[in-house]
Amino acid sequence: MSDSPAGRLQALFEGHRLTPTQRRIAHCMVRRAADAPFLSSVELAELAGVSQPSVTRFAVALGFDGYPALRRHLREVAPPERPAAAAGEDAGHNEYQQAVLAEIENLRHLAGLLADPAPVERAGRLLAGSRPLLVLGLRAASSQARGFAYFAAKVHPDVRLLDEGGSMLTDRIDAAVRAGATALLCFALPRHPREVVEALEYARAAGLTVVTVAESAFAPVAAHSDLLIPAAVGTGLAFDTACAPMLLGRVLLEAMADELPDAQARLEQFDAKAAERGLFVE
Repeated sequence: MSDSPAGRLQALFEGHRLTPTQRRIAHCMVRRAADAPFLSSVELAELAGVSQPSVTRFAVALGFDGYPALRRHLREVAPPERPAAAAGEDAGHNEYQQAVLAEIENLRHLAGLLADPAPVERAGRLLAGSRPLLVLGLRAASSQARGFAYFAAKVHPDVRLLDEGGSMLTDRIDAAVRAGATALLCFALPRHPREVVEALEYARAAGLTVVTVAESAFAPVAAHSDLLIPAAVGTGLAFDTACAPMLLGRVLLEAMADELPDAQARLEQFDAKAAERGLFVE
């Protein structure tokens, strides 16, 4: 993604110690990479849900004299013309339509990210090579973790789902490491439970390589991940929507299956047994 507007923005933000509010602004700008060079500080503040002075402090934290200087820099690295579908393109749509359109944009952003398949392919190798494979997801992310684990078990010989917190969480990580685990896949979505951050820190200290799906490269779990692949969530409804993280999970499944030489045989065996048992209604 390094040659895309979003990639260049992300590269600009990396290496800076940003506050949670500033990470929120950065995440918003990456999601609206094509629009970012044309937004006023007030418009950006409204989109990110922060105050206008926070936008100014954000620009200063990046080493600019103020937001105008940051915007001038962005215009140098962004496409020269503002796209036809600019901020406010959802005018005329009701809130439900806007939520769907926002998710479509999130999927477009994910498609752009996947133009470079190297991170996903690396993740596939890491996940396929871990026996057992740990899959972590708490609270809002538990459904993504459970869905991944369900399908992964069809092709991977030993998948262990971690979807409940508490003191048993570290015990189960320890048990997996003793059994030979080398990697953990984490689905991390806002709001981020403290237990997830602590679990990732513990897992890495135990020698596991952590692959994370999160809504942004600036998420709190980033510092505790060896490989983070971002997939934005929708925030237009009362509860966040997570179409892009779910799809990214399926992409990672595909990449993992590609690295398992007996994956196809396992699927065919499952289909044969399912037919014998009449498991599914035709």
